Amino acid sequence: MTSEPFRRGRFEELPDKPRVPHDFGRTRGVDVTLRSRPFGEMKVHYRELGDGPPLLLIHGLMTSSYSFRYVYGRLAKRWHVIAPDLPGAGRSDAPTGRSYAPEAIAEWIGEFQRELGIEGCAAVGNSMGGYVCMMHAIRDPRAFSKLVNVHSPASPDLRYRALGAVLAVPGVRGILRRMVGRDGRRWTHKNVHYFDESLKSLEEAEEYARPLRSDAGLEAFVRYLSETLAPSGFVKLARELAAKPFPIPLLLLYATRDPLVSPKNAAYLAKLVPEAKLVMLENTSHFAHVDTPDAVVNAIDAFF
Repeated sequence: MTSEPFRRGRFEELPDKPRVPHDFGRTRGVDVTLRSRPFGEMKVHYRELGDGPPLLLIHGLMTSSYSFRYVYGRLAKRWHVIAPDLPGAGRSDAPTGRSYAPEAIAEWIGEFQRELGIEGCAAVGNSMGGYVCMMHAIRDPRAFSKLVNVHSPASPDLRYRALGAVLAVPGVRGILRRMVGRDGRRWTHKNVHYFDESLKSLEEAEEYARPLRSDAGLEAFVRYLSETLAPSGFVKLARELAAKPFPIPLLLLYATRDPLVSPKNAAYLAKLVPEAKLVMLENTSHFAHVDTPDAVVNAIDAFF
């Protein structure tokens, strides 16, 4: 694969295992039954590693707890790292006929915390995960002690408005099923972007494609696109942030370049939360914990 930033290689050339070894295999996988108000009774899968105070990791859209594979070992030297698969993601159940509005995902995070007895822990949220963690903190200031938001969307820009309009068209979900395909691995390979695309592997494609192969998992994915990332949610978050100070210390950790989520979101959030600490990282992506794990862990350690 080429080393040119964000230059995707051919799916057919992906290695079975990633070029750079990681710590996902060191984590312990746990399944719990969660009785959730917004999602009903469901199986939740999470990974854990380490013996220190709890640190909750919340992944983003179309990924899973696997996305933190390069920071588990580094963070576990200090923390008891806990990373769940969100509803409809990874190895957790995909509840159907339920709302995936950002408020519902935020409430689910609180339910998961109570199930494990980790309310008030430190937290890191990536991309969509950072967005819903901010919503959770606003609604329950006791939820986290501190929060690191790694490159989340926040501004209701034209991309999200256009996405909402497209998903509202009758029959578009059938088209999306054909685009994703029954296998799903090519789709995830195409739509997860790294600064260093040579970090990808068939192992990763398999982890992220897993939920997309079922009708329930595809429904969850569509609901994340149409409901969790609806522009109305971003507008609501901005209003709430403008109305009162963010209740806990916040680190905004963003890449200077990213084709998925514009780095302009960093300045947008920094203006809404002027007391937040802003760190911009070079030569990385909004999956900075994959591209530059040392820089991410150093920033987290300094903040916490």
